[in-house]
Amino acid sequence: MSTVLVQINDHIATVTINKPEVLNALSTAVLADLNKALDEVEKVENIYAVILTGAGGKSFVAGADISEMKDMDAKQAAQYAEFADKIFFRIEDFHCPVIAAVNGFALGGGCELAMACDIRIASETARFAQPEAGLGITPGFGGTQRLARLIGAGRAKELIYTGRHVKADEAFSIGLVNKVTKPEDLMAETVAMAQVICQKAPFAIKKAKAAINRGLQVSIDKAVAVETEEFAQCFATEDQKMGMNAFVKKEKVEKFYNR
Repeated sequence: MSTVLVQINDHIATVTINKPEVLNALSTAVLADLNKALDEVEKVENIYAVILTGAGGKSFVAGADISEMKDMDAKQAAQYAEFADKIFFRIEDFHCPVIAAVNGFALGGGCELAMACDIRIASETARFAQPEAGLGITPGFGGTQRLARLIGAGRAKELIYTGRHVKADEAFSIGLVNKVTKPEDLMAETVAMAQVICQKAPFAIKKAKAAINRGLQVSIDKAVAVETEEFAQCFATEDQKMGMNAFVKKEKVEKFYNR
């Protein structure tokens, strides 16, 4: 993988899109390397959190590769979007939480990539936008759907129709990001959150993620049934027995074993 780097540290994998000379734009080659990076992370046992970020400090991902897109016909555009969607759904449904560390521009496909993650932590220098209408197209990597689900249809329509940039503080206030940090603290704060997640029972986190994601796709009564299904599966694990027995004994679980 020439455009995406993977670093493993304990139970945390950091995936870095490494094309700073083009602000980490999502070409087909970059998307393919991102997919390979997810393959690599999946092969490592006991990864409990993934951090996704961009190299260079100026940009998380500045968008899709417009130079590659500009001459596409409708069929080619659909294939390009479907390829990206497959990878973004893979991130959304990944077996453990994926945290986006947004360290600059998250525009178009970059904003869409961040929204596919479970949690978004933004530097004060981060900027978010869906500027596609100014290029004669719509968002094509899930932006019309995930943005509306995160911040509501009215705000999503405003941002997509106008294409305006949203600074980090506004992104936090409307629920687009979970936390804002100083630029120099971004990775430390992101790692700290990932470490907290890693201290919890990994199977329980996996089941909670599945319950939330699956439940958002159905009515509330069906969603509660999904929750019951995921909840019940936890009771077949050693971690549940250990965690609850420790609670009753007023003891602390030092380490869960993901089994």
